[in-house]
Amino acid sequence: MREFASAFYHSQAWLRCRESYLKSKHYVCERCGGLAKIVHHKVYLTPGNIDDPTITLNWDNLEALCQDCHNAEHMCSQPICADGLKFDTNGNLVQTPRVCKWSARSDDRPGP
Repeated sequence: MREFASAFYHSQAWLRCRESYLKSKHYVCERCGGLAKIVHHKVYLTPGNIDDPTITLNWDNLEALCQDCHNAEHMCSQPICADGLKFDTNGNLVQTPRVCKWSARSDDRPGP
């Protein structure tokens, strides 16, 4: 979460708005139909609009998204996310655990 938006995302106004919006969409992602956990702002929040409730709390500017659709919105198909980063359910960019490409079976290991 960006520093300029921290107070807003912790405000009672946002928490109530977010929960009401998710309930109104039955926690269904508006893009893929999966489980929505994130309320996305279609017009991205900036230091210049963070105090404007017609942008921050306006349901016409909100979209219920699942984690994957939210990550796609923020271009997580780009190399930065391929290198082990993703957005968590709070919208924070976090490092993901690395997964080994090769299993423990000897026949799956690359040759010399």
